[in-house]
Amino acid sequence: MSDQTTALSVERNGINSIDQSEHKGHPRDLFWPWFAANVSVLGVSYGSFLLGFGISLWQATLVGLTGIVVSFLFCGFIALAGKRGHAPTMTLSRAAFGVTGNRVPSAISWLLTVGWETVLASLAVLATATVFRELGWEGGDLTKVVALIVVAALIVAGGIIGFDFIMKLQMWITIVTGVLTVVYIVLTFGQIDGATLAAIPAGGAPQVIGALVFMMTGFGLGWVNAAADYSRYLPRTASSAGVVGWTTFGASLAPIILLVFGLLLAGSSPELSAAIALDPIGALTTILPVWFLIPFALTAVLGLVGGAVLDIYSSGLALLSTGLRVPRFVAAGIDGVLMVLGAIYVVFFAADFLGPFQGFLITLGVPVAAWCGIFMADVLMRRTGYSAKDLFDPAGRYGNVRVLAIVLIALGSVIGWGMVTNGFAEWLAWQGYLLEPFGLGGKEGDWAFANLGVLVALVIGFGGTWLFGRGTVRRQEALPLADGDHLTDELDAAARA
Repeated sequence: MSDQTTALSVERNGINSIDQSEHKGHPRDLFWPWFAANVSVLGVSYGSFLLGFGISLWQATLVGLTGIVVSFLFCGFIALAGKRGHAPTMTLSRAAFGVTGNRVPSAISWLLTVGWETVLASLAVLATATVFRELGWEGGDLTKVVALIVVAALIVAGGIIGFDFIMKLQMWITIVTGVLTVVYIVLTFGQIDGATLAAIPAGGAPQVIGALVFMMTGFGLGWVNAAADYSRYLPRTASSAGVVGWTTFGASLAPIILLVFGLLLAGSSPELSAAIALDPIGALTTILPVWFLIPFALTAVLGLVGGAVLDIYSSGLALLSTGLRVPRFVAAGIDGVLMVLGAIYVVFFAADFLGPFQGFLITLGVPVAAWCGIFMADVLMRRTGYSAKDLFDPAGRYGNVRVLAIVLIALGSVIGWGMVTNGFAEWLAWQGYLLEPFGLGGKEGDWAFANLGVLVALVIGFGGTWLFGRGTVRRQEALPLADGDHLTDELDAAARA
């Protein structure tokens, strides 16, 4: 069978452990999907978002780089579990939560990935409409409808066909968007105003921490629940350091460059920064020469599609992990329908983009951060591979429900939501209920928008698992294998023999 035929064949694997005969690739192959998923020009708009916290250029640069690299390093560690366990992220999470208990974080993961694919699809449609208007063409509802059909078709096709197609698609998206993004930077570099940038006042600790949390939730923490999905086909002999390194490097490289340039652009023009809040991608076209509008549209749409394709693929796997019994490609199709419905609301009915986007990130960022802490601690404590059979057996070594993990994610969420605020929508106004009791000035105080709850949830998840879960992990690894079972890492099996 040719590579092309393989790439276009619908993937049959779902939440199962990948058979050894299908292991393939090298850690460096992880660069392509992670770079393509994060090369979106939306990264330029993050410069405006970040300065909106009331911090200086140098503060924003430091916070941005730290938030991007640290949060994607979390993805690197979780990708390591994919190489060792050869199963999707939310299947391997069963070792920490129990086979049935894992449905809780799986549902949260599903909501997050469906939300992200909806956001990215919506931005692609809005950007296309804006480009058409700048060209003097029809940029109204008809253009948006056609753009939504094309964008949704690309995203859903990638999610349904599966892994091999996505890996090849992301390589080409990386090449095309990488080149065109460099051209965009060259064409708009003259818009930077050094004097205006130098005059931006610095912010205090609450503003800096709030910006840091926003960057972490907008980048790596938005991907941690899918990080093992793209390393699970790697051979067992693949370098662990390579898996962590290539995941972190591939995911961080484009956002770092785009963010720094976005800070320079947005900081130089308050008008551009304000326009980005309404149309994060389309606003960037207003400083372009007309001849580059079509290439820019291609850059924007492909970059956003690259991220959305990974999201819809992982959202389908997360949906299966909640207990839905359908083929993987059917789950991806279900998520595609929900994505289209959500995009219709954002494109045609929502008053603005930035408010709902920030509310979405922070609200789901709290439980996802708690899960990330729990799962990272669990991965780092394990010395052997996973029992392939027991990942699907409620009576096996991982149990039906791991009470500690459920308590930690609940505790992290309750405390975390109490320490964040979301003034972006009335239905989120209940958050922040612990800011006053904890002496942080209440919902109107200096710390109100620092969103400390995300960091607190991460620490609760990691610290609680590290302190109280070690004995359980050791007991799981000490149990003998049942007939017909095998460890997902044969090197570990040899070490235990």
